[in-house]
Amino acid sequence: MSLPDWSGEVARYMLEEGLRNTLKIAAIALVGSTLVGITLGTLLTIDFLPLRALIRLYIEIWRGLPILVTIFIMFFALPAVSLSLRFDALTAGAIALILWGSAQVAETTRGAVQSIPREQHEAAAALGFGWVGRHAFVIMPQALRRLLPPLVGLLVNIIQNTTIVQVIGAAELLEAAKRQVERLTAPPPAGVGEIHSFEIYGAVMLIFFCISFPLTRLSAYLERRLS
Repeated sequence: MSLPDWSGEVARYMLEEGLRNTLKIAAIALVGSTLVGITLGTLLTIDFLPLRALIRLYIEIWRGLPILVTIFIMFFALPAVSLSLRFDALTAGAIALILWGSAQVAETTRGAVQSIPREQHEAAAALGFGWVGRHAFVIMPQALRRLLPPLVGLLVNIIQNTTIVQVIGAAELLEAAKRQVERLTAPPPAGVGEIHSFEIYGAVMLIFFCISFPLTRLSAYLERRLS
């Protein structure tokens, strides 16, 4: 069975523009969330109240706000403060997801670090490690094993939440599909005057499922093996 004439151009745009931007935002957000979150989560275990209070405030703000509100702050509010803080839609979306994701990772990291037996800290200190060396070479390698399943789960959430950035015009997968639906619905010569929203949005659903399902299974597998 041959594919309809309109499908080739639609698929090309959705994959080359939409899916590429979705994966780009997700990759940047995951790396940023992991680096910032692990750092803040580790510092949260330090017995220094002012530092812990600042980090806790960061976590509660960005974990408590809806992601959509954070995206609007990055894209609309910051440029009103300073034009140097003006970001394009993809960058603003990635920053918002980093803020949200790092708050999740920070809280998980704190729990993972504090779950390491106190004897491990004492043994590392007895070997002459300072706080940095103790965490870098003894504590964090053990904590990262416990962090890996939640990080895979976070990646799934980030990929799914990339769809929210379409509200500021970012050409991620859902926005790319929306544009193609509108183009095909338009009368000739702009479009073909036909409605194909079911097929196009169905393809979006299938793509997200093919990405998310293996990752959720991987997260469950890692949790069984590493716990």
